[in-house]
Amino acid sequence: MKELFDGVVHFNQKEFEEHEELFKQLGKAQNPHTLFVGCSDSRVVPNLITKTLPGELFVVRNIANIVPAYRESGEYLATTSAIEYALIVLDVKNIVICGHSNCGGCKALFMEPGDLAAVPHVKKWLELAACVKPQVVKMLGGVDNPAKQEWLAEQLNVVHQISHLMTYPNVKAKVKSGELNVYGWHYIIETGEVYNYNFETKEFELIK
Repeated sequence: MKELFDGVVHFNQKEFEEHEELFKQLGKAQNPHTLFVGCSDSRVVPNLITKTLPGELFVVRNIANIVPAYRESGEYLATTSAIEYALIVLDVKNIVICGHSNCGGCKALFMEPGDLAAVPHVKKWLELAACVKPQVVKMLGGVDNPAKQEWLAEQLNVVHQISHLMTYPNVKAKVKSGELNVYGWHYIIETGEVYNYNFETKEFELIK
């Protein structure tokens, strides 16, 4: 834990002082322009990837950057409520769903059911991406190619979660009116590259 405490001291002495006026403004209110839905993976750092400052991104993170389909419920819906808040209260103008390379959640889709016995809640959560596996198998035509399987699963999962996002009434309405933009990204950890989903070509294209 020492490195975390040292980090806090460093933040107060350096980064905070450099952006002191910004933090004073943020102390009163936030006005983020983008909702960033990403994976909980420790290697995915939204503000680092996008070169954004505090206050610009409203961030939701969970295993495999999943967006549950919209439904009204008496349950505690963390991701759904965060999306609702971003849209209605913060009035964000963009939503980014960002998947990434070497995603453990996407890998787990291809595991045997018993392999996830120790993490039943993770297993249940990943049902929201279950349709990705048969799509990948079909596209690969039974060819054993782990690297290609991983790449396809991560990208198809992003596309699938976008389809879930579009079931939210406010998302659908705002996209149609031009008030909201939706993006799907695939971040490659080892190279720093980010691929953006093209809705017309249905392909991921390198952002450059």
